[in-house]
Amino acid sequence: MTNSRDKTVVVGAGVIGVAIAYELQRRGLSVELVDRDAPGKGASYGNMASIAVTEFMPASRPGVWAQMPKWLLDPEGPVRIRPAYMPKLIPWFLRFLAASRPSKLRELEAAGANLCSRALEDFEALLKETGLTYMLSGEGCLSLYTDEAEFRADRDHIEILERFGFRHQILRGDAIRDLEPALASKIAKAVLFPDNRSVSDPYRLVTALAERFQALGGTIGTGEVVGFEQGDGNVSAVRLADGRRLSADRVVLAAGAFTARLSRLLGELIPLETERGYHTQIMAPGISMRHSIIWPARAFMVTPTAGGIRVGGTVEMAGLDAAPDYRRAKVLVKRAREALPDLRADGATEWMGHRPALPDTVPIIGPSVKHRGVYYATGHGHLGLTYAATTARLIGDLMTDQTPPIDLKPYRVDRF
Repeated sequence: MTNSRDKTVVVGAGVIGVAIAYELQRRGLSVELVDRDAPGKGASYGNMASIAVTEFMPASRPGVWAQMPKWLLDPEGPVRIRPAYMPKLIPWFLRFLAASRPSKLRELEAAGANLCSRALEDFEALLKETGLTYMLSGEGCLSLYTDEAEFRADRDHIEILERFGFRHQILRGDAIRDLEPALASKIAKAVLFPDNRSVSDPYRLVTALAERFQALGGTIGTGEVVGFEQGDGNVSAVRLADGRRLSADRVVLAAGAFTARLSRLLGELIPLETERGYHTQIMAPGISMRHSIIWPARAFMVTPTAGGIRVGGTVEMAGLDAAPDYRRAKVLVKRAREALPDLRADGATEWMGHRPALPDTVPIIGPSVKHRGVYYATGHGHLGLTYAATTARLIGDLMTDQTPPIDLKPYRVDRF
């Protein structure tokens, strides 16, 4: 039975951790949020600002495998693995391969669809309660194709959406440029996803949620978690690098790509890698956009956000410690100009962040199997913003003895 006087420590102040901290504090728990940085300064700072409810497909599906050799051989391709890091990736890739079996893919598709089918509703509810509805756009996302061959290559994506009932509309020719005049005439076909909304600034969203959390009595601290104190199967305290000790009756580990380092301290191994993502934020783009756009064949996304236009995408596997390679960001802008020929890069800044990637593309949401009072919320990949409100509700239900609205077995920590 949950006692509201008990202390809960949430580790990780990205959008997932802040949403969870807010939800638990709202439900009457006493919560402290801790991170090495200020809220929103990690991967949440530079994500693509998209509530991408149609993008839950496993990365291990056949359509991706078919293109992987070409991508890896292309120095400007959407996937790059740094050679020095390859040996460390072998166990992760073996699990990635195991997740490509047809029967397994169907399970993973259903697990992702169950989260995404409620993601927008949960997100809108969170924004309404916190007075932040103005941060969510009313426009959707356009997926772009130059010809039927590109569309067929992405057909498995559309078929999965049709199977699970996600809204979409196929557009051709002038109907595309009626929605986004800046798009090149070479874009012959598009699919509109009306429920893939975007936020006006993902970093400001996180900081605003953190402020709402504090207004409810929650506390925020800065420090690097380096250990845990345990007793009788419970974690009793979180230890920080500067020697401080945060007493805790319950702990939520929501530190994104860094969560595996923390879980290892508890003897719970998670096959969590980082997909390093890049963006270029352009403050004087020379064009205007209402919708976000994605181009599957070129593997990039463009979103109007943070007072300008953000170009992002690609996957780089190089671990948590390697220096950024901003050539990746420059390639993305070059690709974006194929779709948006009048795009300028004036006033641009470049950024790299760490997406937390599990080999089966399904997040971990639920309790530890080794320690009472420890919960995980990690591995959301490129859907951290999308899943944030839903994850917060699910963790909130678990920690206040409520029945979650969906079965959480597919998201358990010990499924690997």
